Amino acid sequence: MKSQIDVFIPYNGLENTEKTVIELLKEELVNNIFLITSDGKLGGIENCTTLVTENFNSSETIDLIAQNSQSEFTLILTQDYSLELGQHALLRFCNVAKNTNASLIYSNYYQLKGKKKNHIPVIDYQFGSLRDDFNFGPLFFYKTSALKDVVARSHEKYKFAGFYNLRLKVSQKNDIIRVPEFMYKIIELESVDASKKHFAYVDPKNRSVQIEMEKAVTEHLKDINAYLPPKFNEVNFGVYNFKNIASVVIPVFNRANTIGDAVESVIKQKADFNFNLIVVDNHSTDGTTEKLKEYASKYSNVIHILPERTDLGIGGCWNVAIDDERCGEFALQLDSDDIYADENTVQTIVDKFREEKCAMVIGSYKITNFDLEEIPPGLIDHKEWTTENGRNNALRINGLGAPRAFYTPILREIKIPNVSYGEDYAVGLEISRYYQIGRIYNSIYMCRRWDGNSDALLDIEKANAHNVYKDRVRTFELIARTRMQK
Repeated sequence: MKSQIDVFIPYNGLENTEKTVIELLKEELVNNIFLITSDGKLGGIENCTTLVTENFNSSETIDLIAQNSQSEFTLILTQDYSLELGQHALLRFCNVAKNTNASLIYSNYYQLKGKKKNHIPVIDYQFGSLRDDFNFGPLFFYKTSALKDVVARSHEKYKFAGFYNLRLKVSQKNDIIRVPEFMYKIIELESVDASKKHFAYVDPKNRSVQIEMEKAVTEHLKDINAYLPPKFNEVNFGVYNFKNIASVVIPVFNRANTIGDAVESVIKQKADFNFNLIVVDNHSTDGTTEKLKEYASKYSNVIHILPERTDLGIGGCWNVAIDDERCGEFALQLDSDDIYADENTVQTIVDKFREEKCAMVIGSYKITNFDLEEIPPGLIDHKEWTTENGRNNALRINGLGAPRAFYTPILREIKIPNVSYGEDYAVGLEISRYYQIGRIYNSIYMCRRWDGNSDALLDIEKANAHNVYKDRVRTFELIARTRMQK
Protein backbone atom coordinates (compact mmCIF):
# COMPACT_ATOMS: atom_id res chain seq x y z
CA MET A 1 0.00 0.00 0.00
CA LYS A 2 1.21 3.49 -0.85
CA SER A 3 2.75 5.54 1.97
CA GLN A 4 0.15 7.90 3.43
CA ILE A 5 1.58 9.20 6.71
CA ASP A 6 4.27 11.69 7.69
CA VAL A 7 5.40 11.33 11.32
CA PHE A 8 6.68 14.03 13.67
CA ILE A 9 8.41 13.13 16.94
CA PRO A 10 9.94 15.26 19.73
CA TYR A 11 13.66 14.55 19.94
CA ASN A 12 15.91 15.07 22.94
CA GLY A 13 18.69 12.69 21.98
CA LEU A 14 17.29 9.85 24.08
CA GLU A 15 17.57 6.20 23.17
CA ASN A 16 13.80 5.69 23.31
CA THR A 17 13.35 7.92 20.24
CA GLU A 18 15.56 5.58 18.20
CA LYS A 19 13.42 2.65 19.32
CA THR A 20 10.31 4.52 18.18
CA VAL A 21 11.89 5.30 14.81
CA ILE A 22 12.83 1.63 14.30
CA GLU A 23 9.23 0.69 15.08
CA LEU A 24 7.83 3.23 12.63
CA LEU A 25 10.19 2.31 9.80
CA LYS A 26 8.64 -1.15 9.77
CA GLU A 27 5.33 0.40 8.70
CA GLU A 28 4.73 0.61 4.94
CA LEU A 29 2.21 3.41 5.47
CA VAL A 30 4.89 5.71 6.86
CA ASN A 31 6.36 8.08 4.29
CA ASN A 32 8.70 10.42 6.21
CA ILE A 33 9.83 10.71 9.82
CA PHE A 34 10.76 14.12 11.23
CA LEU A 35 12.53 14.73 14.53
CA ILE A 36 11.63 18.00 16.25
CA THR A 37 14.24 19.38 18.63
CA SER A 38 15.18 22.65 20.31
CA ASP A 39 18.84 21.65 20.28
CA GLY A 40 20.27 22.07 16.79
CA LYS A 41 23.55 20.48 17.92
CA LEU A 42 21.98 17.09 18.55
CA GLY A 43 22.96 14.38 16.13
CA GLY A 44 20.09 13.03 14.05
CA ILE A 45 18.83 9.51 13.45
CA GLU A 46 19.29 7.65 10.19
CA ASN A 47 16.36 7.91 7.74
CA CYS A 48 14.92 10.89 9.63
CA THR A 49 14.86 14.62 8.95
CA THR A 50 15.63 16.95 11.87
CA LEU A 51 13.62 20.16 12.38
CA VAL A 52 14.71 22.79 14.92
CA THR A 53 12.20 24.84 16.89
CA GLU A 54 12.53 26.98 20.02
CA ASN A 55 9.67 25.35 21.91
CA PHE A 56 7.96 22.10 20.94
CA ASN A 57 4.49 23.31 22.03
CA SER A 58 4.70 26.53 20.02
CA SER A 59 2.95 27.79 16.90
CA GLU A 60 6.38 27.70 15.28
CA THR A 61 6.36 23.91 15.65
CA ILE A 62 2.87 23.65 14.15
CA ASP A 63 3.99 25.80 11.22
CA LEU A 64 7.03 23.55 10.65
CA ILE A 65 4.85 20.45 10.69
CA ALA A 66 2.41 21.99 8.19
CA GLN A 67 5.25 23.05 5.89
CA ASN A 68 6.94 19.64 5.89
CA SER A 69 4.00 17.25 5.89
CA GLN A 70 3.20 16.22 2.32
CA SER A 71 1.26 13.00 2.95
CA GLU A 72 -2.48 12.64 3.35
CA PHE A 73 -2.16 12.15 7.10
CA THR A 74 0.14 13.56 9.79
CA LEU A 75 0.97 11.57 12.91
CA ILE A 76 2.33 13.65 15.80
CA LEU A 77 3.78 12.11 18.94
CA THR A 78 3.72 14.81 21.61
CA GLN A 79 5.81 13.08 24.28
CA ASP A 80 9.30 11.61 24.11
CA TYR A 81 8.21 8.03 24.85
CA SER A 82 9.08 4.72 23.28
CA LEU A 83 6.13 3.88 21.06
CA GLU A 84 4.97 0.40 20.06
CA LEU A 85 2.10 0.23 17.58
CA GLY A 86 -0.67 -2.33 17.81
CA GLN A 87 -1.56 -4.74 15.02
CA HIS A 88 -2.45 -2.76 11.85
CA ALA A 89 -2.88 0.34 14.03
CA LEU A 90 -1.87 2.84 11.36
CA LEU A 91 -4.16 1.23 8.80
CA ARG A 92 -6.98 1.46 11.32
CA PHE A 93 -6.28 5.16 11.89
CA CYS A 94 -6.26 5.77 8.13
CA ASN A 95 -9.50 3.89 7.51
CA VAL A 96 -11.38 5.62 10.32
CA ALA A 97 -10.15 9.01 9.13
CA LYS A 98 -11.23 8.30 5.54
CA ASN A 99 -14.59 6.81 6.49
CA THR A 100 -15.54 9.65 8.84
CA ASN A 101 -13.70 12.59 7.24
CA ALA A 102 -12.58 13.49 10.77
CA SER A 103 -9.84 16.05 11.17
CA LEU A 104 -8.27 14.36 14.19
CA ILE A 105 -8.29 10.73 15.34
CA TYR A 106 -7.04 9.47 18.71
CA SER A 107 -7.44 6.23 20.65
CA ASN A 108 -7.11 4.33 23.88
CA TYR A 109 -3.59 3.13 24.65
CA TYR A 110 -1.45 1.05 26.97
CA GLN A 111 1.10 2.54 29.34
CA LEU A 112 4.08 0.51 30.48
CA LYS A 113 5.72 1.66 33.73
CA GLY A 114 8.45 -0.69 34.84
CA LYS A 115 6.88 -4.12 34.55
CA LYS A 116 3.32 -2.87 35.00
CA LYS A 117 1.09 -2.52 31.95
CA ASN A 118 -1.77 -0.07 32.49
CA HIS A 119 -4.86 0.27 30.34
CA ILE A 120 -5.49 3.97 29.58
CA PRO A 121 -8.99 4.46 28.19
CA VAL A 122 -9.58 8.00 26.99
CA ILE A 123 -12.96 9.70 26.59
CA ASP A 124 -14.92 10.99 23.63
CA TYR A 125 -14.39 14.57 22.51
CA GLN A 126 -17.43 16.83 22.88
CA PHE A 127 -18.32 20.33 21.76
CA GLY A 128 -17.57 21.39 25.32
CA SER A 129 -14.24 19.56 25.67
CA LEU A 130 -12.34 22.82 25.98
CA ARG A 131 -10.01 21.80 28.80
CA ASP A 132 -6.41 22.34 27.74
CA ASP A 133 -5.52 19.21 29.73
CA PHE A 134 -7.97 16.97 27.85
CA ASN A 135 -6.22 13.60 27.54
CA PHE A 136 -6.00 12.48 23.93
CA GLY A 137 -2.98 10.35 24.72
CA PRO A 138 0.39 11.28 23.22
CA LEU A 139 -0.50 10.17 19.67
CA PHE A 140 -2.46 12.56 17.42
CA PHE A 141 -3.50 11.46 13.93
CA TYR A 142 -4.42 14.53 11.84
CA LYS A 143 -5.77 14.89 8.34
CA THR A 144 -2.98 16.97 6.84
CA SER A 145 -5.31 19.28 4.89
CA ALA A 146 -7.11 20.19 8.15
CA LEU A 147 -3.80 20.94 9.85
CA LYS A 148 -2.65 23.17 6.99
CA ASP A 149 -6.00 24.96 6.99
CA VAL A 150 -5.58 25.85 10.67
CA VAL A 151 -2.11 27.26 10.05
CA ALA A 152 -3.45 29.38 7.20
CA ARG A 153 -6.17 30.97 9.36
CA SER A 154 -4.26 31.28 12.66
CA HIS A 155 -3.07 34.83 13.28
CA GLU A 156 -1.90 34.55 16.88
CA LYS A 157 1.53 33.02 17.42
CA TYR A 158 1.85 31.07 20.65
CA LYS A 159 4.93 29.96 22.53
CA PHE A 160 3.10 27.39 24.66
CA ALA A 161 -0.44 27.01 23.27
CA GLY A 162 0.36 25.90 19.73
CA PHE A 163 -1.09 22.39 19.99
CA TYR A 164 -4.05 23.61 22.07
CA ASN A 165 -4.89 26.24 19.47
CA LEU A 166 -4.50 23.63 16.71
CA ARG A 167 -7.08 21.20 18.08
CA LEU A 168 -9.53 23.98 18.99
CA LYS A 169 -9.44 25.37 15.47
CA VAL A 170 -9.49 21.92 13.88
CA SER A 171 -12.70 21.16 15.81
CA GLN A 172 -14.43 24.18 14.25
CA LYS A 173 -14.71 22.57 10.82
CA ASN A 174 -14.46 18.80 11.25
CA ASP A 175 -15.05 16.12 13.85
CA ILE A 176 -12.54 14.92 16.41
CA ILE A 177 -13.06 11.18 16.85
CA ARG A 178 -11.90 8.66 19.42
CA VAL A 179 -11.31 5.06 18.38
CA PRO A 180 -12.33 3.02 21.46
CA GLU A 181 -9.56 0.50 20.91
CA PHE A 182 -6.11 0.16 22.46
CA MET A 183 -4.06 1.06 19.39
CA TYR A 184 -0.56 1.51 20.80
CA LYS A 185 1.67 1.21 23.84
CA ILE A 186 3.96 3.84 25.34
CA ILE A 187 6.86 3.13 27.67
CA GLU A 188 7.29 5.84 30.30
CA LEU A 189 10.68 6.44 31.89
CA GLU A 190 9.58 8.86 34.61
CA SER A 191 6.44 9.13 36.69
CA VAL A 192 4.57 12.34 37.47
CA ASP A 193 3.07 13.08 40.89
CA ALA A 194 -0.64 13.00 40.07
CA SER A 195 -1.56 15.38 42.90
CA LYS A 196 0.82 18.02 41.50
CA LYS A 197 -0.56 17.52 38.00
CA HIS A 198 -4.12 17.99 39.33
CA PHE A 199 -3.33 21.55 40.43
CA ALA A 200 -0.79 22.43 37.72
CA TYR A 201 -3.02 25.11 36.20
CA VAL A 202 -2.87 27.24 39.38
CA ASP A 203 0.89 26.91 39.83
CA PRO A 204 2.34 30.46 39.60
CA LYS A 205 5.29 29.05 37.64
CA ASN A 206 2.84 28.17 34.88
CA ARG A 207 1.21 31.60 34.72
CA SER A 208 2.66 32.55 31.32
CA VAL A 209 1.39 29.24 29.93
CA GLN A 210 -2.08 29.85 31.35
CA ILE A 211 -2.27 33.34 29.87
CA GLU A 212 -1.65 31.87 26.42
CA MET A 213 -4.16 29.08 26.94
CA GLU A 214 -6.76 31.65 27.97
CA LYS A 215 -6.01 33.72 24.88
CA ALA A 216 -6.41 30.65 22.65
CA VAL A 217 -9.74 29.58 24.13
CA THR A 218 -11.06 33.14 24.04
CA GLU A 219 -10.21 33.36 20.34
CA HIS A 220 -11.96 30.01 19.82
CA LEU A 221 -15.09 31.21 21.63
CA LYS A 222 -15.20 34.26 19.41
CA ASP A 223 -14.80 32.06 16.33
CA ILE A 224 -17.77 29.87 17.30
CA ASN A 225 -19.88 32.83 18.51
CA ALA A 226 -19.87 31.76 22.18
CA TYR A 227 -17.78 34.59 23.65
CA LEU A 228 -19.47 36.79 26.26
CA PRO A 229 -18.30 40.39 26.74
CA PRO A 230 -18.01 41.78 30.30
CA LYS A 231 -21.61 42.98 30.54
CA PHE A 232 -23.60 41.65 33.49
CA ASN A 233 -27.13 41.77 34.84
CA GLU A 234 -27.49 43.77 38.04
CA VAL A 235 -28.33 42.09 41.34
CA ASN A 236 -30.49 43.99 43.83
CA PHE A 237 -30.31 42.77 47.43
CA GLY A 238 -32.96 43.28 50.08
CA VAL A 239 -35.86 42.76 47.68
CA TYR A 240 -37.04 39.59 49.40
CA ASN A 241 -37.93 39.13 53.06
CA PHE A 242 -35.30 36.84 54.57
CA LYS A 243 -35.19 36.16 58.30
CA ASN A 244 -31.46 35.55 58.08
CA ILE A 245 -28.87 37.30 55.97
CA ALA A 246 -26.73 34.19 55.49
CA SER A 247 -26.93 30.42 55.78
CA VAL A 248 -23.95 28.10 55.76
CA VAL A 249 -24.95 24.89 53.97
CA ILE A 250 -23.30 21.54 54.70
CA PRO A 251 -24.48 18.42 52.85
CA VAL A 252 -23.21 15.36 54.70
CA PHE A 253 -23.20 11.59 54.53
CA ASN A 254 -21.23 9.47 57.00
CA ARG A 255 -18.70 12.00 58.26
CA ALA A 256 -18.87 11.29 61.97
CA ASN A 257 -15.15 11.95 62.36
CA THR A 258 -15.17 15.37 60.71
CA ILE A 259 -18.64 16.91 60.90
CA GLY A 260 -18.07 18.24 64.41
CA ASP A 261 -15.10 20.35 63.31
CA ALA A 262 -17.09 21.74 60.38
CA VAL A 263 -20.10 22.65 62.55
CA GLU A 264 -17.97 24.25 65.25
CA SER A 265 -16.10 26.37 62.70
CA VAL A 266 -19.50 27.87 61.82
CA ILE A 267 -20.64 28.28 65.41
CA LYS A 268 -17.49 30.34 66.08
CA GLN A 269 -18.29 32.82 63.31
CA LYS A 270 -18.73 36.50 64.20
CA ALA A 271 -20.91 38.73 62.04
CA ASP A 272 -22.96 41.91 62.27
CA PHE A 273 -26.06 40.13 60.93
CA ASN A 274 -28.17 37.06 61.64
CA PHE A 275 -26.95 33.79 60.14
CA ASN A 276 -27.59 30.09 60.63
CA LEU A 277 -26.19 26.72 59.67
CA ILE A 278 -28.26 24.25 57.63
CA VAL A 279 -26.90 20.70 57.62
CA VAL A 280 -28.62 18.33 55.21
CA ASP A 281 -27.91 14.86 56.55
CA ASN A 282 -28.28 12.42 53.64
CA HIS A 283 -29.34 9.48 55.84
CA SER A 284 -25.99 8.84 57.52
CA THR A 285 -25.45 5.50 59.22
CA ASP A 286 -22.16 6.01 61.09
CA GLY A 287 -23.18 8.24 64.00
CA THR A 288 -23.20 11.52 62.07
CA THR A 289 -26.96 11.91 62.59
CA GLU A 290 -26.70 11.57 66.35
CA LYS A 291 -23.93 14.18 66.54
CA LEU A 292 -25.95 16.63 64.49
CA LYS A 293 -29.02 16.15 66.66
CA GLU A 294 -26.90 17.12 69.68
CA TYR A 295 -25.67 20.30 67.98
CA ALA A 296 -29.20 21.22 66.85
CA SER A 297 -30.56 20.79 70.38
CA LYS A 298 -27.77 22.92 71.83
CA TYR A 299 -27.64 25.76 69.27
CA SER A 300 -30.79 27.43 67.96
CA ASN A 301 -29.12 28.50 64.71
CA VAL A 302 -28.04 24.94 63.80
CA ILE A 303 -30.70 23.35 61.61
CA HIS A 304 -30.48 19.61 61.05
CA ILE A 305 -32.51 18.35 58.08
CA LEU A 306 -33.10 14.70 57.24
CA PRO A 307 -34.59 14.84 53.73
CA GLU A 308 -37.54 12.67 52.80
CA ARG A 309 -35.94 11.65 49.52
CA THR A 310 -33.32 8.91 49.41
CA ASP A 311 -32.02 9.66 45.90
CA LEU A 312 -30.10 12.85 46.61
CA GLY A 313 -26.56 13.66 45.62
CA ILE A 314 -24.67 16.66 46.98
CA GLY A 315 -26.49 18.95 44.57
CA GLY A 316 -29.86 17.58 45.65
CA CYS A 317 -29.00 18.18 49.30
CA TRP A 318 -28.13 21.77 48.42
CA ASN A 319 -31.54 22.21 46.80
CA VAL A 320 -33.21 20.97 49.98
CA ALA A 321 -31.31 23.60 51.98
CA ILE A 322 -31.94 26.56 49.69
CA ASP A 323 -35.62 25.74 49.30
CA ASP A 324 -36.07 25.70 53.07
CA GLU A 325 -37.82 28.84 54.33
CA ARG A 326 -35.10 29.27 56.99
CA CYS A 327 -32.38 29.69 54.36
CA GLY A 328 -30.77 33.13 54.39
CA GLU A 329 -30.37 35.65 51.58
CA PHE A 330 -26.89 34.28 50.89
CA ALA A 331 -26.06 30.55 50.92
CA LEU A 332 -22.44 29.73 51.79
CA GLN A 333 -20.71 26.42 51.11
CA LEU A 334 -18.82 24.34 53.64
CA ASP A 335 -17.92 20.70 53.00
CA SER A 336 -18.38 18.24 55.82
CA ASP A 337 -14.66 17.47 56.10
CA ASP A 338 -13.39 21.06 55.88
CA ILE A 339 -13.43 24.14 58.13
CA TYR A 340 -13.45 27.92 57.75
CA ALA A 341 -10.05 29.56 58.18
CA ASP A 342 -11.15 31.87 61.03
CA GLU A 343 -14.20 33.39 62.69
CA ASN A 344 -14.57 36.13 60.07
CA THR A 345 -15.23 34.01 56.96
CA VAL A 346 -19.02 34.45 56.87
CA GLN A 347 -18.71 38.22 57.33
CA THR A 348 -15.99 38.43 54.66
CA ILE A 349 -18.12 36.62 52.09
CA VAL A 350 -21.25 38.68 52.70
CA ASP A 351 -19.21 41.89 52.58
CA LYS A 352 -17.95 40.84 49.13
CA PHE A 353 -21.54 40.33 47.91
CA ARG A 354 -22.50 43.80 49.09
CA GLU A 355 -19.34 45.42 47.75
CA GLU A 356 -19.58 44.04 44.21
CA LYS A 357 -23.35 43.37 43.96
CA CYS A 358 -22.63 39.96 42.44
CA ALA A 359 -24.70 36.78 42.30
CA MET A 360 -21.94 34.44 43.42
CA VAL A 361 -18.74 34.74 45.45
CA ILE A 362 -15.82 32.33 45.30
CA GLY A 363 -13.05 32.45 47.86
CA SER A 364 -9.60 30.90 48.13
CA TYR A 365 -8.55 27.92 50.18
CA LYS A 366 -5.47 26.29 51.59
CA ILE A 367 -4.71 22.58 51.27
CA THR A 368 -3.79 21.18 54.70
CA ASN A 369 -3.50 17.92 56.58
CA PHE A 370 -5.65 17.27 59.64
CA ASP A 371 -3.19 19.13 61.84
CA LEU A 372 -3.89 22.16 59.61
CA GLU A 373 -0.33 22.10 58.35
CA GLU A 374 -0.07 23.37 54.80
CA ILE A 375 0.70 20.69 52.22
CA PRO A 376 1.44 21.07 48.49
CA PRO A 377 0.20 22.83 46.49
CA GLY A 378 -0.82 25.11 49.40
CA LEU A 379 -2.96 28.12 48.55
CA ILE A 380 -5.46 27.70 45.69
CA ASP A 381 -6.57 31.22 44.79
CA HIS A 382 -7.51 31.08 41.08
CA LYS A 383 -5.92 34.44 40.37
CA GLU A 384 -6.33 33.66 36.70
CA TRP A 385 -9.89 34.93 37.07
CA THR A 386 -10.52 38.42 35.73
CA THR A 387 -13.69 40.50 35.66
CA GLU A 388 -13.24 41.03 31.93
CA ASN A 389 -12.77 37.43 30.87
CA GLY A 390 -13.34 35.13 33.83
CA ARG A 391 -16.59 33.66 32.60
CA ASN A 392 -15.03 32.81 29.22
CA ASN A 393 -11.88 31.30 30.70
CA ALA A 394 -14.09 29.30 33.09
CA LEU A 395 -14.92 27.04 30.14
CA ARG A 396 -11.25 26.04 29.86
CA ILE A 397 -10.45 25.14 33.46
CA ASN A 398 -11.96 22.25 35.39
CA GLY A 399 -13.21 24.09 38.46
CA LEU A 400 -14.03 27.55 39.77
CA GLY A 401 -12.57 27.32 43.27
CA ALA A 402 -13.88 27.30 46.83
CA PRO A 403 -15.57 28.14 49.05
CA ARG A 404 -18.57 29.08 46.94
CA ALA A 405 -21.46 31.26 48.00
CA PHE A 406 -24.66 32.21 46.20
CA TYR A 407 -27.39 34.82 46.22
CA THR A 408 -30.22 32.52 47.26
CA PRO A 409 -33.06 33.86 45.03
CA ILE A 410 -31.00 33.18 41.90
CA LEU A 411 -29.99 29.74 43.14
CA ARG A 412 -33.63 28.92 43.87
CA GLU A 413 -34.46 29.80 40.28
CA ILE A 414 -31.60 27.89 38.62
CA LYS A 415 -31.40 24.87 40.97
CA ILE A 416 -28.33 22.67 41.30
CA PRO A 417 -27.94 19.39 39.38
CA ASN A 418 -28.66 16.41 41.61
CA VAL A 419 -25.18 14.88 41.35
CA SER A 420 -22.21 14.56 43.67
CA TYR A 421 -19.46 15.80 41.38
CA GLY A 422 -19.33 18.93 39.24
CA GLU A 423 -22.65 20.27 40.53
CA ASP A 424 -20.95 23.45 41.74
CA TYR A 425 -19.17 23.95 38.43
CA ALA A 426 -22.40 23.50 36.47
CA VAL A 427 -24.33 26.10 38.46
CA GLY A 428 -21.33 28.45 38.53
CA LEU A 429 -21.11 28.42 34.73
CA GLU A 430 -24.81 29.16 34.40
CA ILE A 431 -24.65 32.01 36.89
CA SER A 432 -21.61 33.47 35.12
CA ARG A 433 -23.57 33.52 31.87
CA TYR A 434 -25.60 36.42 33.23
CA TYR A 435 -24.03 37.71 36.44
CA GLN A 436 -20.73 38.84 37.84
CA ILE A 437 -18.87 36.49 40.18
CA GLY A 438 -16.93 38.09 43.02
CA ARG A 439 -13.56 36.70 44.06
CA ILE A 440 -11.70 36.64 47.38
CA TYR A 441 -8.00 35.90 46.88
CA ASN A 442 -6.82 35.41 50.46
CA SER A 443 -7.43 32.08 52.15
CA ILE A 444 -10.74 31.87 54.02
CA TYR A 445 -11.12 28.07 54.01
CA MET A 446 -9.11 25.03 55.03
CA CYS A 447 -9.45 22.05 52.69
CA ARG A 448 -8.28 19.10 54.74
CA ARG A 449 -6.86 16.16 52.81
CA TRP A 450 -7.29 12.58 53.91
CA ASP A 451 -7.47 9.25 52.11
CA GLY A 452 -11.24 8.90 52.19
CA ASN A 453 -12.43 12.38 51.35
CA SER A 454 -14.15 13.41 48.14
CA ASP A 455 -10.99 14.98 46.70
CA ALA A 456 -8.79 11.93 47.10
CA LEU A 457 -7.08 10.89 43.86
CA LEU A 458 -9.39 8.81 41.68
CA ASP A 459 -8.79 5.76 39.54
CA ILE A 460 -8.95 6.36 35.80
CA GLU A 461 -12.51 5.08 35.35
CA LYS A 462 -13.90 7.49 37.95
CA ALA A 463 -11.75 10.35 36.69
CA ASN A 464 -13.02 9.71 33.16
CA ALA A 465 -16.63 9.65 34.35
CA HIS A 466 -16.14 12.97 36.11
CA ASN A 467 -14.48 14.52 33.08
CA VAL A 468 -17.22 13.28 30.76
CA TYR A 469 -19.77 14.96 33.00
CA LYS A 470 -17.92 18.26 33.17
CA ASP A 471 -17.37 18.23 29.40
CA ARG A 472 -21.12 17.67 29.00
CA VAL A 473 -21.85 20.58 31.32
CA ARG A 474 -19.54 22.75 29.22
CA THR A 475 -21.33 21.53 26.10
CA PHE A 476 -24.69 22.61 27.54
CA GLU A 477 -23.20 25.97 28.45
CA LEU A 478 -21.61 26.52 25.04
CA ILE A 479 -24.89 25.77 23.29
CA ALA A 480 -26.70 28.20 25.58
CA ARG A 481 -24.12 30.93 24.97
CA THR A 482 -24.18 30.52 21.20
CA ARG A 483 -27.98 30.74 21.27
CA MET A 484 -27.73 34.02 23.20
CA GLN A 485 -25.91 35.56 20.25
CA LYS A 486 -28.73 34.88 17.77
